[in-house]
Amino acid sequence: MLLMAMLGAAMPAVSLAATIERIRAGTLVDVETGALLRDQHIVLRGGSIVSIAPWDDSTRDARPVLDWSAHVVVPGLMDMHTHLADEGQSADPAAPLNSHPARDAFIGARNARDTLQAGFTTVRDVGVYRGFADVALRDAINAGLIPGPRMFVAGAYITIPQGGGEITGLAKGVKVPEEFRRGVARGPKQVRVKVNALIDHGADFIKVIATGAVLTAGTEPGESEYSEAEIRAAVDAAARRGKFVTAHAHGAEGIKYAVRAGVRSIEHGSLMDDEAIAMMKAAGTWLVADIYNGDYIDRVGRRDGWSEEILRKNLETTETQRAGFRKAVAAGVRIAYGTDSGVYPHGDNALQFAYMVRHGLTPLQALQSATIESARLLGKEAELGSIKPGKAADLVAVACNPLADIECLRQVRGVVKAGRSIPLEAD
Repeated sequence: MLLMAMLGAAMPAVSLAATIERIRAGTLVDVETGALLRDQHIVLRGGSIVSIAPWDDSTRDARPVLDWSAHVVVPGLMDMHTHLADEGQSADPAAPLNSHPARDAFIGARNARDTLQAGFTTVRDVGVYRGFADVALRDAINAGLIPGPRMFVAGAYITIPQGGGEITGLAKGVKVPEEFRRGVARGPKQVRVKVNALIDHGADFIKVIATGAVLTAGTEPGESEYSEAEIRAAVDAAARRGKFVTAHAHGAEGIKYAVRAGVRSIEHGSLMDDEAIAMMKAAGTWLVADIYNGDYIDRVGRRDGWSEEILRKNLETTETQRAGFRKAVAAGVRIAYGTDSGVYPHGDNALQFAYMVRHGLTPLQALQSATIESARLLGKEAELGSIKPGKAADLVAVACNPLADIECLRQVRGVVKAGRSIPLEAD
């Protein structure tokens, strides 16, 4: 509660967000059909869309209009692989330990604001090192204390000891506090216990680290860290509580374990083979692949002195991941938008759209991946992901037509989340 009070005192900007009841959209994109609807009148009430109809200048209504007549309007964008509540990636593996909860809260608040102002009104936050920091950030946003996207959070990583979800590479004798090890488990029984503990503390879904990680010292992306039985234990325990599991999985074997165990999505998928792709297609498993991220890691990692191990693993996975992504797209695997923001700066989430088009998606499919497909991944397609009556009033105005030029999604001119206009940096 103290942290929430601190955040509320420090960041009053959310109180400046105006409630919007009417919007005039120059062009509205129907992401489900690809249709472009010209000069539309969108009526909002209580944070939801009430009606959409062609604009009529003769309409008499005293309520003010948000004039987006010069812009193209898309649904609020969605990023299914973020890390808002953590210290950003750096050359120092001990950085998360050298912070403290109050500082992390302010970092999370900044990251949430930057993400929302970039047009991303919903995110799935797929794990934190300091357990439940993401839960606190989500709750602060929901309470109206700070501006930020709608968050669905994992609480912590389910990971083996010294696995891809642990803080490793530390100097000898440095002990990692238990608050950074909330999801560490070995064997199906321990996995079930940890899954239930995370859900008890507010997790919306579960993240299992099925293989090693590019950014975790001492682990290899292609090596499986959990067995199929352990991943299935997580899936079964989560399902009993009405939750789903997503799997961090680079290696082909780990991906197959996870798909057979019933996870809802595969994160990264860097080393997937043809069999893994076919299995994902058959099972309806989503792929959430951060295909921009490798370029950032290589450029900034070399500049800032990240470890040679990380740089090597990044080189071994980046182009292979993109080749696999192209194959998955061609095979018809479900694709949801996920960037691994937190490795690169928050607010740059839209940089990946161009990479997705370059590697096989049409501009419409890329936009769908960050709207209706992400909503389906969350099981929230009745509420989110498109501009329809009855859905949440999450809308973004961009400068040009993203179906003609996907880079238009980086040119945000206005954001409305749940019927409230969000002040942008230049406002």
